[in-house]
Amino acid sequence: MSVWAIGDLQGCYDITQQLLEKIRFDPAQDTLWFCGDLVNRGGQSLETLRLVHALRAHSVVVLGNHDLSLLAIGARSEEEQRKVNPDLQRIVLAEDRDVLLDWLRMQKLAHVDRELGWMMIHAGLAPKWTTQMAEKHAREVEQQLQGGGYRKLLRNMYGDQPGWSPGLSGYDRSRAIINLFTRMRYCTPRGRIATDDKGTPGTQAQGLYPWFEVPGRVERDLKIVCGHWSALGLTITQGVHAIDTGAVWGGKLTALQLDTDELRVVQVPGREVTAPATAPRAPRRPRERQGRQRARGGRGGGNGNGNGNGNGNGGNAAAPAAAPGDAPQE
Repeated sequence: MSVWAIGDLQGCYDITQQLLEKIRFDPAQDTLWFCGDLVNRGGQSLETLRLVHALRAHSVVVLGNHDLSLLAIGARSEEEQRKVNPDLQRIVLAEDRDVLLDWLRMQKLAHVDRELGWMMIHAGLAPKWTTQMAEKHAREVEQQLQGGGYRKLLRNMYGDQPGWSPGLSGYDRSRAIINLFTRMRYCTPRGRIATDDKGTPGTQAQGLYPWFEVPGRVERDLKIVCGHWSALGLTITQGVHAIDTGAVWGGKLTALQLDTDELRVVQVPGREVTAPATAPRAPRRPRERQGRQRARGGRGGGNGNGNGNGNGNGGNAAAPAAAPGDAPQE
């Protein structure tokens, strides 16, 4: 039995199938962990969502910002749904849309497997959150998403404010939790997210840190695997394993085996997607950073260097709080 974590799919169905073939995925004995952002931008989001749904008995999914945006679109009127981009529109107008969206809404913001020694999130964690605190806060929002009032939550989740504080309540609290789990890249030592900084470390404004390098960050008892930040490429540092390698931007789609002592990485080439002028620059090899480890290539290849990555900063702009569209907040 093997357990594989897979980076952001973003609607790249053909690429996903190639990766599953390369790791020799066997649903009879293997388990997949999907790091979120199953949909959007890749042109095959409906097929990708159907694939992951079909594998639901053999996989674990955490929600990404693109997935939450899809749920918000699905809760709107059909007239509004016809205004979104064609990739997501095919999902919300599909015959099996209710099956797919109801299943997606039941997925987690954080997944913890203490026996395996791993935790999976989409983007990041507040610097002062322990594993137990992260689980607790994730459950708060998951219960709202899975309850009868989920539509109201989806209408109120957009916006950059407020920053996280334990004293928050209502939708302000839910929004802050969602932003940490699904949008975080850089933050201040107090945990305030900087949503405008999305590039590689070293390009951020003064006083900001990658969320996993914040001074005084709580040491957690589990290794963490995450996606979301494609500009990082494959990055392994301080117990965090970031595996969004920009498949949708012409980078790679990455699988990381979690059930072995020595990390094993398998990658397949991604695909190029026509994007607006604000799309990220061509992939480039990320620079080495202190504390970073290299992962050995695994079954079927994979170099573990993560040299194919996109910025993830372009494409769809952030949706305004009052009128969320097909473009998720990044």
